[in-house]
Amino acid sequence: MIRHGREHLVRTREQLAQDIGMPMGTFRNKKPYTAEGFPAPVSSEGARVLLWDGEQTAAYFTSRPVPALPAPGAPGDLLDRQEAAAVLNVAPRSWDTYKSDPRLSPHLVVIGGVEHWPRSVVQAFQDSRPGKQAATGRPKGRPDAVPRGEVYGKVAALLEADPAVTIAAVCAELGVAPATAQRALSQLRREHIELLMGVQPLLTADQAAARLGYPAAVRGRTRSSAVTTTNDTNTDTRRESHA
Repeated sequence: MIRHGREHLVRTREQLAQDIGMPMGTFRNKKPYTAEGFPAPVSSEGARVLLWDGEQTAAYFTSRPVPALPAPGAPGDLLDRQEAAAVLNVAPRSWDTYKSDPRLSPHLVVIGGVEHWPRSVVQAFQDSRPGKQAATGRPKGRPDAVPRGEVYGKVAALLEADPAVTIAAVCAELGVAPATAQRALSQLRREHIELLMGVQPLLTADQAAARLGYPAAVRGRTRSSAVTTTNDTNTDTRRESHA
């Protein structure tokens, strides 16, 4: 994350190469930022575009002690895609859907070619999400927050954004009971597997589930259900062809 008030100090790979007068091609090959003692990026772990704090890199290049960054947690800290998704406890792919929400989109800040959002805005969005308190299930006797007729469409949208979406995440997002979330996820995943196997008949159900990005933990029961349905369909088709 970029600490509050330090966005003007951010440096990209290209800017670091300019700072030390090194051609970009040489910089890419030598990767001086991997040297021991080089300041850690302010980008999240695994980010494709790396960013650094310019005050820290300037100190390193001039052999001065590298100053520590302010402690994280300030409302004005700028979070990248992975960090914002972590605040919401969702996959980054889900954040790609959420970020167009009018509560978030006006606050987008692009620094070094990377999208960021203020921590306070992300936290406010998290606090205002429907069903935030329903992750462990709704109180007994209370109806689902989403009308029954709309559940599958909304779960389908979550599954499209994140094939590994969990039952808990669906409950938290939609305010439905765990049984409702599990039933919808299982049916939708089964339908998607069947559809893919219909288009690519050489795929096994497990291969189709993996290609769709479904986590291994749910493949077993989804696969067996899809295989049964597919086999029944194939049997019916053969019977019709011999009728």
